[in-house]
Amino acid sequence: MAQSGAAESGTLEKIIDRLADFEPTGLPVISLYLNAQANERGRQDFDRFLRKEFPERARTYPAHTPERESFDRDAGRVREYLAGELRADTNGVAVFACAGAGDFFEAVQLAVPFERHRLYIYNQPHLYPLARVLDQYPRYAVLVADTNRARLFVFGRGKALQRDEVQNVKTRGAKVGGWSQMRYQRHLEQYHLQHAKEVADQLERAVREDDIRHIILAGDDLIIPKLKEQFPKAVAEKVVDVLSLDINAPEHEILEESLEAMRRYDAQTDAERVERLLDEYRAGGLGVVGSRDTLEALAMGQVEELIIAARQQDIEGDRRDVAILSDTEVAEPVVAGQDGAVANIGPDSIIVAADLVKRARQNSARVTFIEDPSLLEGVGGCGALLRYQIQPPTAESAPQPQHS
Repeated sequence: MAQSGAAESGTLEKIIDRLADFEPTGLPVISLYLNAQANERGRQDFDRFLRKEFPERARTYPAHTPERESFDRDAGRVREYLAGELRADTNGVAVFACAGAGDFFEAVQLAVPFERHRLYIYNQPHLYPLARVLDQYPRYAVLVADTNRARLFVFGRGKALQRDEVQNVKTRGAKVGGWSQMRYQRHLEQYHLQHAKEVADQLERAVREDDIRHIILAGDDLIIPKLKEQFPKAVAEKVVDVLSLDINAPEHEILEESLEAMRRYDAQTDAERVERLLDEYRAGGLGVVGSRDTLEALAMGQVEELIIAARQQDIEGDRRDVAILSDTEVAEPVVAGQDGAVANIGPDSIIVAADLVKRARQNSARVTFIEDPSLLEGVGGCGALLRYQIQPPTAESAPQPQHS
């Protein structure tokens, strides 16, 4: 059955999970990633890439074979989709197609770009770049506030998904003295406290309803401490940074500043995650490293979180491990990249990376990409934190030989 749609027809997580469940049929599957940003002339430049790559790849399949017919239909449908359905605000697009597998077709349009054009031809959708976007651009909230106004944004995939505002009556300073000044000051403090409570309640609802995991605060020095006092523990624990932004800052500036804050936070937590992984591994606890042991843990359903290098070429592995666990022959991937950008990625790295991400999504394991390649360099570029260990059988529990 054909499947199609863009990111708004379902969450990106659900789309990735549908792609992970694709069953190989022996026919070629196109996984196309395009940077759809306008060039210096204000035009998209991916058409030249497709005019070159599609005919070259088509010629590798003999004419009148199921493989060639499926590929040609896919190439035509991809072109039609890009010509007629690409939105003006799209900066990155991923398309997956296999006409011979029930007209399988899935498309995702994003506000964030993919760095370069990439074409993968394999026996299943190649999810690695799409899963990395999911990790790079998580859903998070930004609260910008002063003493009488607050603006709440929920950002995800590089754009605003939701906007809310709290506006209260603006207070003015009063030139009075003595007891009158003290009464006015108490009234002002009570007003600010009430405003903070209202804003905190609004943020708590958004966090609960939208499953927000990270919060960034911004505002003047007077309201931020009062807001923090009103946050319940579950909200306070999600605050990752406090920025200096004016209440009237334009949305694009809030997005840019908050994305940079999230990158700083990710760099810090990446190092902490890898250290925890290595500690668990060294102690023989809930951690494995290297592609072979990680693949085996995924196959057993043990993995809570897959921790993997952000660049596929940094993942060391052997396609034979994938073949053994899949109990099937592993197809040879074909990869084409803009300006020869994939020349340094070996086929085994691509096969292992693809299988790691696919198995993680199939097992509802979180996938965390580590941007600093040095952090996982000594363990082959990947590892996993486990839900549980499988204990080897003891002498008492091992099956005993039967005597006649």
